[in-house]
Parts: sequence; structure tokens; C-alpha cells
Amino acid sequence: MINLNIEKTFGFISKEKVFGYEAEVKAAQEMLEKGTGKGNDFLGWLHLPSSITKEHLADLKATAQTLKENCEVVVVAGIGGSYLGARAVIETLSNSFAWLQDKKDAPVIVYAGHNISEDYLYELTEYLKDKKFGVINISKSGTTTETALAFRLLKKQCETQRGKEEAKKVIVAITDAKKGAARVTADKEGYKTFVIPDNVGGRFSVLTPVGLLPIAVAGFDIEQLVAGAAATEKACGADVPFAENPAALYAATRNELYKNGKKIEILVNFCPKLHYVSEWWKQLYGESEGKDNKGIFPASVDFSTDLHSMGQWIQEGERSIFETVISVEKVNHELKVPTDEENLDGLNFLAGKRVDEVNKMAELGTQLAHVDGGVPNMRIVLPQLTEYNIGELLYFFEKACGISGYLLGVNPFNQPGVEAYKKNMFALLNKPGYEEESKAIQARL
Repeated sequence: MINLNIEKTFGFISKEKVFGYEAEVKAAQEMLEKGTGKGNDFLGWLHLPSSITKEHLADLKATAQTLKENCEVVVVAGIGGSYLGARAVIETLSNSFAWLQDKKDAPVIVYAGHNISEDYLYELTEYLKDKKFGVINISKSGTTTETALAFRLLKKQCETQRGKEEAKKVIVAITDAKKGAARVTADKEGYKTFVIPDNVGGRFSVLTPVGLLPIAVAGFDIEQLVAGAAATEKACGADVPFAENPAALYAATRNELYKNGKKIEILVNFCPKLHYVSEWWKQLYGESEGKDNKGIFPASVDFSTDLHSMGQWIQEGERSIFETVISVEKVNHELKVPTDEENLDGLNFLAGKRVDEVNKMAELGTQLAHVDGGVPNMRIVLPQLTEYNIGELLYFFEKACGISGYLLGVNPFNQPGVEAYKKNMFALLNKPGYEEESKAIQARL
């Protein structure tokens, strides 16, 4: 089980104030459980881990096997919650240089539909020209511009290279059960499909087929991922006492820090494999809490790399920040520092030590320095980077996010502000139906 330590926030806020949230947290938990709070039509994630059936996992694994057997590369087409969860898990569990290796146990996973860069899409299509590739198209509506544009290109290329009949076997749609452009296309073309549940928002969808299918294609154990999430669902349940509930404690602590002027939360790792966990976390919290002119700004850094770029600001800049550090207790490999006769770099004092010991001391030294510099710190300890532990971490953050949003007084499950840029973009592109908006925006320009 993951471990949360909030002790190094108590020089900045009081333990009594944090524990004073117990009644509010209980009320927030009840709103989630009973569906009486804002956004109650998007609570399908709450008990999702414990409700996933063996049959559903078997179907996902069978489809993943078909893609593995018929593809050198699989393109995951999606944006935001439609790809960040899968990418977070895949990159956390993958060999850092797996894509360079000749012998692979699973297809190379690449991503599209998360930007509108012509260079990116051109270079992707060039890369795929001599590859047997498949596509997992993830879109509830099928009309999200970034993803729909990428899928249009990929569908045509896959059919051209492999033939229409063979392409049908390696294109999978994860979409709405009944409606939308992606559903219509999938039914017309005869693609294998999986459903995005209506009551699960994109940023909470990693444990639906949205995340589970790409993760399975990449060769990882989705049963263990779900098991870890289910364990945390229980450990963070509404019946677990406040003092023993990590999601409750995390939500309460970050809200008390926010009330005390700590407006920015920096998620820190000392393991670069966790970079996309931070990207997923930023969407989860930014999109859930950033509304009504409220919300902690979610930022992230990869240490020790970013100690040489952001470290100065964190140490001595404006004291509006706090850090939450994800610490990995046990690494997967062993590498010791060798002795060097010349010792010109002065590192012989480390000879014989494991590199992870050096990294752990960098972690501890950084935490102490930042606390001394006025930065409250929380620490989340993961036993190891395994499917089970990552499943625990993902659900922990999801549950804490639901509680935290209710403590803040916002609807954690909508995202009305996301539509603003789309309206302007469609008006500028003269999309049919946006004639009045086009005139208005041209007048402004």
C-alpha cells in the first residue's frame, strides 16, 4: 500500500487544523457515495476498480493480443484523459530505451491526436510508411478536432498500406455506446469497439478501456493494475477513519495549505519514468479544481534534473508553493558506482554504493533544503514501480481529487472552460454553423 507522510507541512500549518477537516471530509465522502454533490452524473469511476469483471478484462486482453500479433506499431489516438492515463502507466513501466531495442515483446506504442502540429503528424506518417501498424481511436464524440484530424489521416494510411479488410482487424474504437461520429464510423466499418461509460469523465477514465486496452497492448498486466486500484478503493473508502485514510488526509492538507496562501502544488519525482504520471495528475487536478476563479495550480518537476533549472526558484522564489514528492522505495535494477584510480571527479567516496542510494540522499537532502527554505512538503511512498502499485497511486489521486474539489466548493467533474478556445478556433476556421462568431472575431482582429 502507498504511504502518505504529511509531517513536513506542520511547520507551516497546524496538525489540529488539518484534522479539523474531518467532518467536512466525511460530508464530501458522503456526497460522493450518495451522489448528492455537484457533478453526480460523473461518479462512475468511484467504485469502478471493484466492479471490473474478469470477462471484461479477458475481452480487453484478447483484443490486445490481436493487435500484438498483427502490428509492429500501435498508434493511440486521443487527447487529454483519452491518452494521458495510458501513457502515464506505459511509460512508468517500460524500459527507458525499449523503443530502441530490436527485439520487442510488444508493439511500439506511439501517440497522436493530442496536438495539431503539421510537422508532428507528417513525421508520424513518414515513420509509419514501412510499418505494420494499427490504431486505437479514443473519442467519445469522434469530433474532437485534434483526435478526429489525426484519425482521418491514420485511417486512410492504414487502409492504403494494409488493405481495407486487414485494416479493420487492427483499428479499434473506444467511444460512446450508441452515438457520435466515432460510433457511426466504427459500426459502419466493422471495427472492434469498447465503450467509454457515460458516467466516467475523461480524466477519470484510465481504468476503463480508454487506459486498459493500450496498457495491455504495451504488454503490461491490467489485472494487477486493477487489483491495486481496488485495494486503494477499499483503503480510501468512506468507512475508513480520517486519520487512516490517505486520500482524505491529502485532500485536507492541500486545502489547508491553499487557505494559507500556498496556491501552487508542485508534484515531484526522483524517477524520470514518472514524468507522465505528473502530466496525468496535472490534468486531473487542474481540470477538476480550476474553476470559479479558484483552485491550486498544479505544476510538476523531474528531480534531480530540474534542480538545475527550477531548483533556484523553488528554494528562494515567492513562497506560494508546496511540494508533493512521489518516492519509489525499491528500484527494479541494481548498479554500483565503480572505483576510478585517477578520481579526477572526486567521486571515489561513492565507490561501491548503489546509484539509488545516491538518488535517495539527493531526495532527502532536497526535501530538507526546501522545507528550510519555506516550502511545505508531503511525501507519497510507492513500494515499487509495478502495475499493482501504479494502480494504487492512480486511484488514490482520483479519490483525493473528488474529496478535494468538494472541500473547495466546486464541481470537480465538469470542465466548462475547455470549450472557449474551440469556439474561437472554429470561428477563425469558418466552420459551418459559426458564421456569426466568425464575423464577430474577425471584427476584433
